[in-house]
Amino acid sequence: MSSKEDVVIIGAGIGGLTLALSLHQAGIACRIYEAVPELRPLGVGINVLPHAARELAELGLLPELDKVGVRTRESIFFNEHGQFVFREAAGLAAGFDWPQYSIHRGDLQTVLFDAVKQRLGPDAVVCGQRCTGATQDGESITAHFVSPDGERLPDVRARLLVACDGVHSALRKQLYPQEGAPRYSGVNMWRGTAVWKPFLSEASMVRAGWLDVGKMVIYPIRNDVDGKGSQLINWVAEITDPNPAIRDWSRPGRLEDFLPAFEDWHFDWLDVPALIRSSDSILEYPMVDQDPLPTWTQGRLTLLGDAAHPMVPRGSNGAGQAIIDARYLAGQLKRRGLTEEALQDYDKVRVAATTQVVLTNRTNPPDAILREVYERTGGKRFEQLEPIVSQAELQAISDNYKKVAGYSPAALKARPSFL
Repeated sequence: MSSKEDVVIIGAGIGGLTLALSLHQAGIACRIYEAVPELRPLGVGINVLPHAARELAELGLLPELDKVGVRTRESIFFNEHGQFVFREAAGLAAGFDWPQYSIHRGDLQTVLFDAVKQRLGPDAVVCGQRCTGATQDGESITAHFVSPDGERLPDVRARLLVACDGVHSALRKQLYPQEGAPRYSGVNMWRGTAVWKPFLSEASMVRAGWLDVGKMVIYPIRNDVDGKGSQLINWVAEITDPNPAIRDWSRPGRLEDFLPAFEDWHFDWLDVPALIRSSDSILEYPMVDQDPLPTWTQGRLTLLGDAAHPMVPRGSNGAGQAIIDARYLAGQLKRRGLTEEALQDYDKVRVAATTQVVLTNRTNPPDAILREVYERTGGKRFEQLEPIVSQAELQAISDNYKKVAGYSPAALKARPSFL
C-alpha cells in the first residue's frame, strides 16, 4: 500500500525544512520524511550569511531568529600570538540589506521546524522513516522506507522527490554507486560551546592562528543565557593531522588531542584555553568534502544541500548554500510546474554555483587571510603588519570569496527574488 504526494522531501534538516516552507509559499503541496524517530536540536554553532538571511527574511522568519541568534557585527582576525590582523564589518554593518546571524544549528532547525508545523500542519513532517532508495517511471517516483528497526514500511509515490538527507545520503549513493570516499583536507576539527562573558564587540566572529600550529574560530550564538549577560560562545579548533577523524557529527572529542596547541592563548580579548575547558561537551570531526558532481538530477529525483555538495566548513556557507538551493528550486517549480524540466533548470544553475564554492573552500576561503599572514611572518610576532602584507591584499581575499559565494552587497541587493 502506498500514498501519493506532489513533492516528497527526504530529510528534515535545514535544507529540507526550508524547501518545505518555500514550496508552501509557492502553493505546492509537499511532505517531509525524516529517518530519526524524533527531531531534536543537535549540533553547535553555524553562521547564516546575508545571502541566506535574505531567503529566511522572505519567509518571514527574522523575528524568530532574532529571539535565538546573534546578529554578527564584525569578522575579525588575529594571529596565533593574539595580534590583530584584519577587521571587516558584517551583515547590516557592512552595508547589506539583511543581517548575518551566528546561531546554534539546533535553534535554526527548531525555528524552521516550528514554522513548518504551523504553516503546513502537524503531519507535514513524518519521523521514523529512513529512505533506502527510489524507483521511477514516466509519471511518478516511488520512495522506499524502513523503520529505525529496519522493518519495511509502505512506499510513498510522488511527482517529484528531493533528497535532503545529508552527507550520508542514500539517494546520492543510488545516483553514484561508484563514488569514491570523502576527500580529507588534512585537517581535523573539534567543536564545543561554553557560557562566557561577552568579548570584543559582543557580536564578533573571530578567526585566529593557522592550521599548521592551531587555528580557532570563535563567536557568540545566544545572548544573555544566564540572566547575567553571559553569552553562549561557539568555538572550533582546527589542526593539521595526517589521520582523519571518523565522519560522525556526534562523535565525542578529547581535550588532550588538541588543547596543547592552544594552551598559551591567553589574550587580552579572550582566555582561549579557559573557554575550551569550560565547555559542557566536545565534538570531533574531520574536515572533509566530496568532489563536485556533474549533475544532481535523474528524472524526477534531485539532490539538495549536503547531499548534493558537502563542503569543508571554512566559509560559513554550508547551511547557507542549502537554504539557497531550496529557495531556487521552489522558484523553478513555481514557474515551470512539477516537471523534470524544472529540476534540470535548478540543476544547471545550482551545480555550477556550488561547485565554485566547494572548490574555493578548499583553497581560498576567508580564513586564507590567516594563511597569508602566517606564511609571510613565518609564524612569528610582527612589529608592523602593513609592510609584510597590506590590508588591501587581505580585503581582496574576503571580497573574492563574497563574489564566488554570491553575497557581495551590491550583487545581492540587485538580484531578483527566487520566488
